[in-house]
Amino acid sequence: MVSTKIVVIGGSAAGAKAAAKARRLDEFAEITIVQKAPDLSMASCGYPYYVGGVFNDRSQLLCTPAGVVRDATFFHKAKAITALAQTEVTSINRPKKQVTCRNLRNGEEKILEYDKLIIATGAKPNMPPIPGINLEGITTLLTMADTDYLRKICDDKKVKSAVVIGGGLIGVETVEALQLSGIQVTVVEMLDQVLTFLDWDLAKLVENHMKSKGARLLTGKGVKEFVGQDGLLTGVKLADGDVINCELAVMAIGVRPNADLAKEAGLDIGKFGGITVNSYMQTSDADIYAAGDCVEITSRISGQPVFAPMGDLANLEGRVAGENVILGNTVTFPGTIHTGICKIFDYTAGSTGISIKAAERSGLTGYTAVVNASPDKPGFMGAKILVSKMIVDKNQRLIGYQCVGLGDVSKQIATAAMAIQGNLTVEDLINCDLPYAPPFSLAIDHFIATAHVMQNKLKGRMTGISVQEVWDKLDRGEKPFLIDGRNPNEYEEMHLGIGELLIPIGALRSRLSELPANKDTEIICFCKISLRGYEAESILRAHGYTNIYVMEGGIMAWPYPRKK
Repeated sequence: MVSTKIVVIGGSAAGAKAAAKARRLDEFAEITIVQKAPDLSMASCGYPYYVGGVFNDRSQLLCTPAGVVRDATFFHKAKAITALAQTEVTSINRPKKQVTCRNLRNGEEKILEYDKLIIATGAKPNMPPIPGINLEGITTLLTMADTDYLRKICDDKKVKSAVVIGGGLIGVETVEALQLSGIQVTVVEMLDQVLTFLDWDLAKLVENHMKSKGARLLTGKGVKEFVGQDGLLTGVKLADGDVINCELAVMAIGVRPNADLAKEAGLDIGKFGGITVNSYMQTSDADIYAAGDCVEITSRISGQPVFAPMGDLANLEGRVAGENVILGNTVTFPGTIHTGICKIFDYTAGSTGISIKAAERSGLTGYTAVVNASPDKPGFMGAKILVSKMIVDKNQRLIGYQCVGLGDVSKQIATAAMAIQGNLTVEDLINCDLPYAPPFSLAIDHFIATAHVMQNKLKGRMTGISVQEVWDKLDRGEKPFLIDGRNPNEYEEMHLGIGELLIPIGALRSRLSELPANKDTEIICFCKISLRGYEAESILRAHGYTNIYVMEGGIMAWPYPRKK
């Protein structure tokens, strides 16, 4: 029997998954993984939690569910796969179907022949040529080496202040990891918000929570220079001239595809610098496949190529590549709907599909968005407020969903992701049969409640106005008539202080005389979550008022300063 020779370049998520899948489908294939790093099959998304001391056993980042470390011996014994760690592939010879690699420990070179090649070289950090960027104390959080470096800093407890440059997923997770170790952290983000997969209003709720936990946030700020003394970092100089004193800086401004080998081998490269693949994860060379953070895949929302360096996608892509190198092109990877989630202390933020910002960038028109704030479960089961934004297209098909809060955001995002992939409409969503019991959900789950709010808006039963629009009106000096429909005790505990009149919903009908005589006057109603705001709108419309709005999400969606 002639064995198929499969070489996999890269032994992290996509590469290890591809090799394992290939082995399960062909017991006799000759499979070799070539991995530049010392470790194999690393759980890289777990790095911030090891740094922050959520768990202390480093090997857990490398283990199977049964607790066995995935090293070269494991791959040899359990998988009959040869894993060459600390070995770098230096070139790919496509005509001869060979790769040349070098042992980084002793410098020895060897040539590996292949019938099928899988490239899974991952990503590399964006490290712009900022003066001083090579000072000791500046790092990324992309590799196990970075993780070990930061964990040692946290354990030594000598560093008192740090700057995290970039407010994306890794940046935000790094903030928590460092703060858990007692390090004061400042986030510097060039854009006007953190977590750009969220729209600005929800991102600001995340920022407010981060600030409440002691983090300092500077948005709309760029870094001009790293300041040091005797080769050691002492501060970060911003573009406006301010200097933040610190002993540690973590660069978290994103990654780019590590596709140099593929490019040098003449494979097609996309506009984001990633390897171009088809739905079979096949490159422009029929015998070479690629998967993971080094490739560009298709957005299932726009149909356009995108760079989506996510750990779960890397595993799924690797699985497809591993199957196709054995069985031929029999399975496909359909692309991404851009689903992501992260933990920020005891807060969570997630998104799937398209945001308002992304819709505007793509020129999408005719969409409708709505914000809903409501509990994740009954009050007697420890309810926590979630704030969600739902976006539907002109056909009322769900195309985007964002959720932030202290409750179970993951459930909401998972439900929305499947609804987007299933092309479900608002009419499908309003009667979703989701699991219900008080420990887990309200009788009408938060996701379904958000769909109900959307339906009311689409049918003209609720005229919504966003918190941003309300703020902008006040900022322009406009004076809409504002009604807070809560009771006095609630108002005393928390209120906006923007000129609102407190009229409890139960008293509204008897206090209509306190409203403007002109029934065309703009009136904006709200409460803590604006359920009573919606009820107030219904009452006022029934009494002839014509210009009524409900502030979507109520006080819980208000990201601006409030009086109390």
